Amino acid sequence: MTKQLKIATIGGGSSYTPELVEGLIKHYDEFPVTELWLVDIKAGEDKLNIVGALAMRMIKKAGLPIDVHLTLNREAALKNADFVTTQFRVGLLEARGKDERIPLTYDVIGQETNGAGGLFKGLRTIPVILDICRDIERLCPNAWLINFTNPAGMVTEAVLRYSNIKKVVGLCNVPIGIEMGVAKLLDVDHSRIRIDFAGLNHMVYGLDVFLDGVSVKDEVVDKLTDPEQTSFVKNIEGIGYDPAFIRALGVLTCPYHNYYYKHRDMLEKQHKEAKEQGTRAEVVLKLESELFELYQDENLAIKPPQLEERGGAYYSEAAVRLITSIYNDTCDIQPVNTRNNGAIKSLPDESAVEISSVITKDGPKPIAIGDLPVATRGLVQQIKSFERLSAEAAVTGNYDLAVTALAINPLTPSDTIARAIVDEMMEAHKQYLPQFFK
Repeated sequence: MTKQLKIATIGGGSSYTPELVEGLIKHYDEFPVTELWLVDIKAGEDKLNIVGALAMRMIKKAGLPIDVHLTLNREAALKNADFVTTQFRVGLLEARGKDERIPLTYDVIGQETNGAGGLFKGLRTIPVILDICRDIERLCPNAWLINFTNPAGMVTEAVLRYSNIKKVVGLCNVPIGIEMGVAKLLDVDHSRIRIDFAGLNHMVYGLDVFLDGVSVKDEVVDKLTDPEQTSFVKNIEGIGYDPAFIRALGVLTCPYHNYYYKHRDMLEKQHKEAKEQGTRAEVVLKLESELFELYQDENLAIKPPQLEERGGAYYSEAAVRLITSIYNDTCDIQPVNTRNNGAIKSLPDESAVEISSVITKDGPKPIAIGDLPVATRGLVQQIKSFERLSAEAAVTGNYDLAVTALAINPLTPSDTIARAIVDEMMEAHKQYLPQFFK
């Protein structure tokens, strides 16, 4: 008898779900899932029903025996699951809009996963993910938790430090987006490219780039001076780097490095966009509205190409590639968020890092790189300190820790501004931060 394979997706009403479904269909021969449970909260019920109906049409068109279940009952979804994927947003896009707009009023970058926005997304998200972890321990203790919920690095850090879950992997589509971007840059198939990644989520570097096993890093780094070549994700436009700077840095950056290495440019750009077209959250709200209109078309039975505009390109490829590799013990190499275990010398062994790892049935085995280049090391350590303090603040409800976490983040100009932002954002997100208002 074939083993039943059950996936539970928390945040199943997300606009990204068709990406996951497409990946499961494409890789069914390697990972024959039998049950897909999409679970959401009451506020997301309408979206869950729309996305769930599309998922069923996609699977029916593919002619595969996958049963799709839609539910608001998390316990039913988790019971005996083999894999649990998380892709939820506490407070929905309205909360993201506040994360982006409030810091801008202090002339500080407002961004979903960096700086003040990243802090408050973490403060809202971490208590929820830890609650899910307790349910997993009880209902499916052998399941793998695959977390896509941002800020993915901080969330993985919190699970590693504050839960008993050992089988956890954090995942992001940025590294695979960079791989695809480099393949396009060199006009070759993606399968011929390998990049050695190391760092943190949204703070990851490509230490070397190989084409058919031969390093082409210098050629690719040189191209990072061209703005047209540096936008590897939809939601962050490229800004070309100064040739002297990027040559001396000597590694591939990820798009989120723009907020640090191009701080003034990005801040001015955010002010301009917020005034003229709205924050990214407001743009995404419009995109999502259009997507869900498309999803309701009963003749639609594929993932619509418009979904790539949402910023989640290659999400299904990254997600199902990882799940399939764990299931089949393939021992291939993929960039994931996992426990450092000495792979990066200058970061704690027990901390989450984003690093190229050998994927086995026992989880990722990070590839030891020794240490990061001197030019990148300090920034990565600073962001890891920010993530750790933020996670501790989220768990304890300690206001002082939240202020300190933001003050040490390089996107924050001073401790007094950090406190002012925290005060306003605490009030704005009060309903999602009970731990701070006991």
